[in-house]
Amino acid sequence: MSVQENYEIAKQAYAKWGVDVDAAIEKLKNVPISIHCWQGDDIAGFEVNQHELSGGIDVTGNYPGKATNPEELRSDIEKALSLIPGKHRINLHAIYAETNGEVVERDQLEPKHFENWVNWAKENGLGLDFNPTLFSHPKAADGLTLAHPNEEIREFWINHCIVSRKIGEYFGKELGTPALTNIWIPDGYKDIPSDRLTPRKRLKESLDKIFAVESDEKYNLDAVESKVFGIGSESYVVGSHEFYLNYAMKNNKLCLLDTGHYHPTETVSNKLSSMLLFSEKVALHVSRPVRWDSDHVVILDDELKELALEIVRNDALDRVIIGLDFFDASINRVAAWTIGTRNMIKALLHAMLSPNEYLKQLQEEGNFTERLALMEEFKTYPFGAVWDYYCENMGVPVKEAWLDEVKTYEQEVLSKR
Repeated sequence: MSVQENYEIAKQAYAKWGVDVDAAIEKLKNVPISIHCWQGDDIAGFEVNQHELSGGIDVTGNYPGKATNPEELRSDIEKALSLIPGKHRINLHAIYAETNGEVVERDQLEPKHFENWVNWAKENGLGLDFNPTLFSHPKAADGLTLAHPNEEIREFWINHCIVSRKIGEYFGKELGTPALTNIWIPDGYKDIPSDRLTPRKRLKESLDKIFAVESDEKYNLDAVESKVFGIGSESYVVGSHEFYLNYAMKNNKLCLLDTGHYHPTETVSNKLSSMLLFSEKVALHVSRPVRWDSDHVVILDDELKELALEIVRNDALDRVIIGLDFFDASINRVAAWTIGTRNMIKALLHAMLSPNEYLKQLQEEGNFTERLALMEEFKTYPFGAVWDYYCENMGVPVKEAWLDEVKTYEQEVLSKR
């Protein structure tokens, strides 16, 4: 049977429960995913005075074909985008500036250092998001940045974040869609601290200085991101979830939840409904932790499906900003982007094909038997047929056919680097 025929059969099955499959597909077309550029080069960046990766971050593997310059990275992203349905965004870090061979310190970066990215984004109909890079730098070598006891170091990172917000604002003005500029810092201690309060006080003061500089929310949205621990900060992280949740609420900033930045038994899907009650918008970095914040490529597992369900069933597609954050150097990097992003979109489609309103009604009525029965039965409904149709309709490969294109790209492009 053809993709179209399978789709028509699937539509009938879902229609029985009031699910409008055509409407779901139309809605899905308008959901952008912010795809992280750093999967393509193992978070190396393009600084002239390139520094070793640090800040509790590690990338394992040495698969051939890593991007080594901006043109290669953009080419690889374009290839991945050609295999992913929909129109999306690209998320940049400050270390991806292009300075034409000139050493430019991070606190001196300007919009002009990202003009090539903006021009490329315009050509490809993409939005851009941004992150100051507070790791892989001599001034972050001891694991402290915005919470550093040395005022000079602290001011350096404060200024870096200020210029980063200006770059985000530049993206928004040029591309007609606001950039999300997200601040994450590695600050913490390996062993049990004797003072938890003072570093957090310094972090608060640093953030206050950063956000005291005006930025137009029409073009730039500010977010802060927490973490429970990192390599070298196992016992204490200054920017904890509680710290940033309170800071974001009090200062009208977005709280960004990274799915790998919590205790292994915590789920971000369970946090979303609470966040949405008190915040106009919530930001996500979707990753896959394996025992710890290991940033594995996103797969279509139960938590990803539940995360998507919480977004869809709470009618929050325009309130939750979805970004990805994983990096695996042990597999083909273009394939990693493709697998992870397609899975995020699959999860959203899967959630849209659930009879969410009816399931809510069953819960309100206390009919937990039918609720459980239907939730289980819908796990084997013909979701795959709808996904195949969506891919075909959007002009990207159906099923695993995309893998052949990646293999060809690897042979013709990546293997020659």
